[in-house]
Amino acid sequence: MPTRRTFLSAALAAGTGAVAALPATASATPHLHRRVPRQSIGIQLYTLRDVMGDDPEPVLSALADIGYRRVELAGTYGRTAAEFARVLRRTGLRATSAHVGIDGDLDQVIADARTLGHTYVVVPWADHATLAGWRAFATRLEAAGEALRRAGLSLGYHNHAHEFAAVEGARPFDVITSGTSRRNVHLELDLYWAVAGGVDPVALYREHFPRVRQFHVKDRAPDGSFADPGEGTIDFARIFRSTGVAEYIVENDQPADALATARIGYDYLTRLRF
Repeated sequence: MPTRRTFLSAALAAGTGAVAALPATASATPHLHRRVPRQSIGIQLYTLRDVMGDDPEPVLSALADIGYRRVELAGTYGRTAAEFARVLRRTGLRATSAHVGIDGDLDQVIADARTLGHTYVVVPWADHATLAGWRAFATRLEAAGEALRRAGLSLGYHNHAHEFAAVEGARPFDVITSGTSRRNVHLELDLYWAVAGGVDPVALYREHFPRVRQFHVKDRAPDGSFADPGEGTIDFARIFRSTGVAEYIVENDQPADALATARIGYDYLTRLRF
């Protein structure tokens, strides 16, 4: 994760416009040598939900063969946390993150996260019709975040597009961020949904620096549908050039071929220069 000092220095350099005026050569634009660290690349297993079947181990092994070393869970496919942890160990993968709910048994969420070796636990969805509903959710999120922090975990929130549409004059995303502390709740920014919601991911990152710790790297086709990373319209190089996170998580909500998406996403992120 970048420090505030390094981030502000990079932002100041970008703001001069001098780099943009230079020819696009390696000598003139040394920032193009930057790349996404391989150890920071993961994939959200929701992308592969339709090919997991009753035995997820072959799919997880295929992900490891592609080059992945970390995954983000969206369930454990009928297995206990301990059983799924053993599958992960056999395939050489780490589940550094997971999408979970916080309105049930939070002690069990913490216990499972420890068993599975998570660093991050992320609430994947919330939707409320009123501003009061969103404020109440933010209060619950902050309380859960404090409990998880005390347990050595980081609780995050994953956005969709609707959080950027005003409810009674306020954006739910702003209600969440103002109603929680960066100490207890980080942000997992889904780049597709941010763009679909009409916001600039770079501006959003800067506004909430350093709370954004994870990206969902999900691309958007010209017609607004989902695309594999690098095959749509989102300028990931521009986004990554001005930001820095701990995890870059490949995702496609509706992949035509889930394992192909996994390979395309991994190859794209390892080859990208910015």
